[in-house]
Amino acid sequence: MSQPNYLTISALSTYLKRKFDVDPHLRKVYVIGEVSNFRKRPTHQYFSLKDETAKIKAVCYQHVFNKIGFVPEEGMQVLVIGHVSLYPASGEYQIYIDHMEMAGAGALFQAFRELQEKLGKEGLFQTPKKPIPRFPKRIAVVTSQSGAVIHDIRTTILRRYPIVDIHVYPTVVQGKESAKSIVHNLDRIEQSMYTYDTVIIARGGGSIEDLWSFNEESVVRRVHQLNIPIISSIGHETDTTLTDFVSDLRAATPTAAAEHAVPVLSEVFDYFTQQQQRLGRAIDARLKFLNQRLNNLAQSYIFKQPERLYESFIQKFDRSAERLEQSIQSVLDKKKRQFEQKQWEFEHNHPGSQIDKFNQRLELAQVQLPKVMMRCLMQYQQSVDSHIQRLDLLSPLKSMSRGYSYVHIDNDVISSVEQLAPHDFITIEMLDGRVVSQVQKIEKNKIKR
Repeated sequence: MSQPNYLTISALSTYLKRKFDVDPHLRKVYVIGEVSNFRKRPTHQYFSLKDETAKIKAVCYQHVFNKIGFVPEEGMQVLVIGHVSLYPASGEYQIYIDHMEMAGAGALFQAFRELQEKLGKEGLFQTPKKPIPRFPKRIAVVTSQSGAVIHDIRTTILRRYPIVDIHVYPTVVQGKESAKSIVHNLDRIEQSMYTYDTVIIARGGGSIEDLWSFNEESVVRRVHQLNIPIISSIGHETDTTLTDFVSDLRAATPTAAAEHAVPVLSEVFDYFTQQQQRLGRAIDARLKFLNQRLNNLAQSYIFKQPERLYESFIQKFDRSAERLEQSIQSVLDKKKRQFEQKQWEFEHNHPGSQIDKFNQRLELAQVQLPKVMMRCLMQYQQSVDSHIQRLDLLSPLKSMSRGYSYVHIDNDVISSVEQLAPHDFITIEMLDGRVVSQVQKIEKNKIKR
């Protein structure tokens, strides 16, 4: 019996990988699955695709991932085109992604996230919520006219609070015309002749596609703008729409929405009865307390000996009268001293004595004024004579009387031979006349100045 030929693990893995690679059915496969275990990495992406019963590992290289145009998220449905091969190191088969896009629900989920981010940046989700009235008189319900939703809401409200008035606005809550129908009925409610205390907007459960009308931007903005408090109950408890984020209160079910909208009338009566009893007990206790205070006051000395009330005030009055009398006398003494001082000042500063002093000063000034004027005139005359002598010494005529003269050409004074040329006509100014002459010869001094 021949010995079996044992293969190494590497050889077996290489053989199996070859089988995967040459299989024509695995070279290009189209699969739909749910993203699982995705964590974004710097370059290549490694995660899993799964459905209800199976899972396969997936590899998306960087050059492919950069072309996808979205970031996969946990639970997102995707459509994948790729090829299946074996990874020899672990012995696991995996799909290598060549193209990936979101499936229908996944695309809606992506649109949901994008609109949520947009409206969040505008602050629609941070607006303060309006309080739901505790005792409404009239409620508007926006939902489908048929089905369990309106039945549950109406039954619950009438069972709990039958005195409220319910107005139903039949609304298309699914399909192309649903968003327009919802907005239209909200407009009708706000423009109605009736005044509504609360609005309930409700729909039964369904897929994300069924509930998509309540994620439409026009619906979300209209709900946010509504001036009436609004309760939303859309889908099941686990379903969430953007309308829920902008409503004033979100209820898990239509029945819960009805319970939030109205109280239980019997409980209200019980509450008022309890409050009435508490008020009666409080009034009795207050009356007893006030009666006790009245009895205590009646026994007080104030009523038995009323004169004791003003004993202390009489003493205070006497002290105040004494202080007032002292103050008045002090003020009078002070004013008397001031008067005497002013009288003395008036006598010493009488206008008659002041006029006598000014007359004496005037007579003295009249005697001294001519002398002062004469002395000033003599000083000015001496100053003028001195200046005349100085001007006379500096006068050109004075110098010319000693034999000096000056030369000029056309009124330009000649101060140097450098300004003359042979045959120039010059004018010589003397004390008693002038001489016009022609230059025959120019001789320069050898001594430099």
